[in-house]
Amino acid sequence: MSNQNFQPVFILPEGHTRNQGRTAHKANIAAAKALADTVRTTLGPKGMDKMIVSSGGRVTITNDGVTILDEMEIEHPAAKMLVEVAKVQESEVGDGTTTAVILSGELLSQAEKLLDKNIHPTVIAKGYEIAASKAQELLNKISEDISIKDKSLLTKIAATAMTGKNVEYETKQKLSKMAVKAIMAVAEQEGKQITIDLNDIKIEKKPGADTENSELIEGIVIDKERVHSSMPRENKNAKVLLLDAPLEVKSTEIDAKIQITSPTQIQEFIEQEEEMLRKMVDTIKSSGATAVFCQKGIDETAQHFLAKNNIFGVRRVRESDMKRLAKATSGKIITSLRDLEKSDLGNAGLISERKISDEHMIFVEKCSKAKAVTLLVRGGTDHVISEVERALTDAIGDIAAAISTRKVVAGGSAIELELSKHLRKYAESFSGRERLAVTAFADALEVIPITLAENAGLDPIDTLAELKSKHDAKNKWAGLNVMTGKVEDMWKKGVIEPAKIKTQAISSSTDVAVMLLRIDDIVSAQNVAPQLPDGTQMQ
Repeated sequence: MSNQNFQPVFILPEGHTRNQGRTAHKANIAAAKALADTVRTTLGPKGMDKMIVSSGGRVTITNDGVTILDEMEIEHPAAKMLVEVAKVQESEVGDGTTTAVILSGELLSQAEKLLDKNIHPTVIAKGYEIAASKAQELLNKISEDISIKDKSLLTKIAATAMTGKNVEYETKQKLSKMAVKAIMAVAEQEGKQITIDLNDIKIEKKPGADTENSELIEGIVIDKERVHSSMPRENKNAKVLLLDAPLEVKSTEIDAKIQITSPTQIQEFIEQEEEMLRKMVDTIKSSGATAVFCQKGIDETAQHFLAKNNIFGVRRVRESDMKRLAKATSGKIITSLRDLEKSDLGNAGLISERKISDEHMIFVEKCSKAKAVTLLVRGGTDHVISEVERALTDAIGDIAAAISTRKVVAGGSAIELELSKHLRKYAESFSGRERLAVTAFADALEVIPITLAENAGLDPIDTLAELKSKHDAKNKWAGLNVMTGKVEDMWKKGVIEPAKIKTQAISSSTDVAVMLLRIDDIVSAQNVAPQLPDGTQMQ
């Protein structure tokens, strides 16, 4: 048989690249590890901050994982998947984003070692899924129960969430109590089920004062001012009308022309409009309302009539604020004055206009049984106040997560070490190659205590050895106290976290690791092929 020269068959257009097998795995794992290393130094109370400068020159200084990843312009598709992990963690829990991303990177790093031993990606993926399922089961057994009535424990959870967020100790204690009080106010219980809508907690930022001056308002703060200077600046024991309709003379819905032939008719037309507005205000007054929050506009003539009747008026209030006002004052939002009844009005102990940092703001406070509250956050600069806001957001999210699942664990990497210990024993029950994958999963969990030690300037090997020794001695809450550099009982130290942070982090990081391991072919339409860690381009 004669030799023939076969021409290569091209199935992709020019400019496309294709990478298969180990090359594809290496590229994805390298990208994930690089992104995880970016946020790794921010983990824990001793973590460092990142300064991110946007293309427009906006500067963000933070150690919040999801904020860092959100501000960075990530291009690699595998790295984008880790960003999604952080976003899911943020939306589901509100905290633990850095932990989730670091764990994702380490799972893939451990998988790379197994791939080098010629263990098939499918086997690794199956082992990871088995280990993750067992870890969730163990978490449920190991974690401690918590009740919404346990304010002391909830305050510790909030304080733990804010640790390392550039908030002073005394301020952190105050903010923690505020966060707990806010959650307790908006929590609604039906039987044994407790629901918390975090949208009912408004965070209003105003620079120009020390963070210590931050306060919890049992009601709503609106960045608006009175529509007329003659209106009372304060309104005590207010009856609140929430109106989703304009206090203006409506224009006709069809094209119409009004033909006026004499000056008298002009005056009659103006007087008729004025009378319509007067009737609107009279309707409001007769209902007993002493304050009006209007989602639409308020005509200048209507403003005058409201002021004459000592009725407090605010216009063009946001829809979200209107909903919060309804929950805070127990009022109803009405769409027509024709349907107005006294029972529709809400109640507020005090409505006032105050000047905060050269801006006027409306305070609707002292509401009995307010189901919507405001955290007024103060700070010296915009950078400081933004970091305090992020700290409060994490604290509120952690408290809500703890209450919803009613399970908490100790921090300081205590739970990761305990899970790692149990998973190693669990791995012994397997005889196949899945055993190696389960063990690799247990090894990956140790990245958390190692990272905490590194960020605190401690020796990670010695620290890990001491932690393992304590856990082997059945001290399940032994963790690293980075403030003292010692291994201590973190439960007794009050370092408490909701178990949901750990369950969500394990779930999402395992999912992304398995997904990337199952990719063995990358087809890219980009002209420039992605680079490998050694700087060479993939072919």
